[in-house]
Amino acid sequence: MASLNADITESELVKACLGGDTRAQQALYQKYAPVMYAICMRYCGSSDNAKDMLQESFIKLFESLGKFRFQGSFEGWAKRIAVTTCLDFIKKLKQEPYTDELENHVELGADASVFPSLGMKDLLEILQTLPVGYRTVFNLYAIEGYNHGQIAELLGISENTSKTQLFKARRILQLKLSGNR
Repeated sequence: MASLNADITESELVKACLGGDTRAQQALYQKYAPVMYAICMRYCGSSDNAKDMLQESFIKLFESLGKFRFQGSFEGWAKRIAVTTCLDFIKKLKQEPYTDELENHVELGADASVFPSLGMKDLLEILQTLPVGYRTVFNLYAIEGYNHGQIAELLGISENTSKTQLFKARRILQLKLSGNR
């Protein structure tokens, strides 16, 4: 590949990376780093940790690039690597971010009137104030689209714990968004 241009397809970019083209590797990094960094920030809560997890995510991405089967979007595949890397990091913190408090909880609907229009930066700042367990379950459920069974399996917690963590995260977010910070 003589030069990389803006018209290069995702497939061609990945194939060039697999061929060892360092310019393609740099182009792939530049193309996907912003979205992967946003994921890392949502899970890690600090820019230093997010930068570390972004780097780890790209190391894993490049090491496993040969496993990408060109089925589905590469961006989705890269995002899953970032999420998994962040979840591994959270597990390694050896904190107990999840509580098994069994309480009656009510699923809160996504009522647009409760969540005012916020910029991404403002929303990210509010998400970072959540305890790590709440933030992790909220991200997996509300943003990544996992169900409680999948979250329970990923995090090694019960489905009820996942539901409780989501309920508490939503409750805190509603309070913060309604101005009761």
